[in-house]
Amino acid sequence: MSIIKKFIFIIFITTFASQVSAEVKKMGSHKDWATYVMNDETGKVCFAQSKPVLQSPKKNTREARLFISFRPGEKITNEISVTAGYEFNNKNSVIAQSGKNKYKLDLIQDGFAWMTSNKLEIKMIKTMKRGSRIMVTGNTQNGSSTIDHYSLLGFTKAYNATKANCS
Repeated sequence: MSIIKKFIFIIFITTFASQVSAEVKKMGSHKDWATYVMNDETGKVCFAQSKPVLQSPKKNTREARLFISFRPGEKITNEISVTAGYEFNNKNSVIAQSGKNKYKLDLIQDGFAWMTSNKLEIKMIKTMKRGSRIMVTGNTQNGSSTIDHYSLLGFTKAYNATKANCS
């Protein structure tokens, strides 16, 4: 299963978990973050996710999520990804900002955005551990801008639990 399909599957499962019987197990809740573990053909996948506490524009509620994932079978750690609930416009960058710190999620595909630099992911995780909120700005196919505000309350505990689950 490709990375993109995995995350689409994860969103589907976490959104409709009561309707689907799959091997996704919620490991815990940490204020505004939740941790999960699942198994696929490559092995164990652990992730923490959060939903936006505020979205703009307000009139268009979307299934947006911010993820931190670990996939030891593929030697992937500290993977940051985001979905805004729509297909991102490839002409514009997806930007995450907390305070004065800005991070570009530079790989955009199938409604998700990722960072390609593990060093920048680690730097963003440090920023998230110190911050209280992070805003993710994206653009729809027609060029409209959206902003999703994520609370970072509970992020450090969720991150540590997720990392420990996939050690």
